[in-house]
Amino acid sequence: MRNAALTLGIIGGIIGMIVGFFSYGYTQFVEWFGEVPDLVEQVENVRLVRAVSLLSPLLAIAGGAMARSQATVGGVLMLASSAGMYWGFGFNFATMFPIAMAGLGGLLALLARQPDKA
Repeated sequence: MRNAALTLGIIGGIIGMIVGFFSYGYTQFVEWFGEVPDLVEQVENVRLVRAVSLLSPLLAIAGGAMARSQATVGGVLMLASSAGMYWGFGFNFATMFPIAMAGLGGLLALLARQPDKA
């Protein structure tokens, strides 16, 4: 279970990084270019989107990397990442996989009772 948590956390973090790059870039672009009504509009909370774009993927990758040695801490980090992505980006076609992968990885890491056998 710890190996599955590791894999899910890292893959969820990488996909979350892609979503984060586009989200952060979008807010930068709208700030630089300006809004075009009904086409390109700035998000409600720019600071939240930018913070989540950076922190949530990092938490998922760090949690996945810790899942084998410190399963409880890794699981909590992955669940925090999943909650952060949901809070900052919402649940949509771009975020459903990183949210689900980080969340499932976090649950698996928390439920792991003993180290995996080789």
